[in-house]
Amino acid sequence: MCRVWWKRGERPPGLCDKRFTFAYIFAVVEPGTDNAFALVLPYANTEAMQEFLDQFAATIGEDEHVALILDQAGWHVAGALRVPASITLVSLPPYSPELNPVEWVWEYMKERFLSLRLHNDYDAIADAACKAWNRLRADTGRITSLCSHPWIMQVKP
Repeated sequence: MCRVWWKRGERPPGLCDKRFTFAYIFAVVEPGTDNAFALVLPYANTEAMQEFLDQFAATIGEDEHVALILDQAGWHVAGALRVPASITLVSLPPYSPELNPVEWVWEYMKERFLSLRLHNDYDAIADAACKAWNRLRADTGRITSLCSHPWIMQVKP
């Protein structure tokens, strides 16, 4: 879904699909930079989160440590997660997604690249998600502008 301007009292035209196949983008962004990492996975569960953490940890330098801000989704806080030593998970308070910088990235991607489109199957959905992510990454400065709100930059070391 996305927001569009339209005539009051009328629904805007759009495509509707009654099938239920999903792809999930797991991503991290570094406010103040265009540094970002993402994986498109078929499930949003503990195993997918573990895969994401393991692959993300492989990109972190030996002299770096990452504080990863997450909401309290079940797969983010599952006791079965083995969090790599180079990552600290920081849970947000309930009902505060606006505090997570990556939420602005999702809104931007949905509005510009992913809404009002139909795809034939999981592979087409995953391909569309990857293309959307790559278009976002190719737009130099876009992640910085989406995620670098003044209050975030005050707490970033």
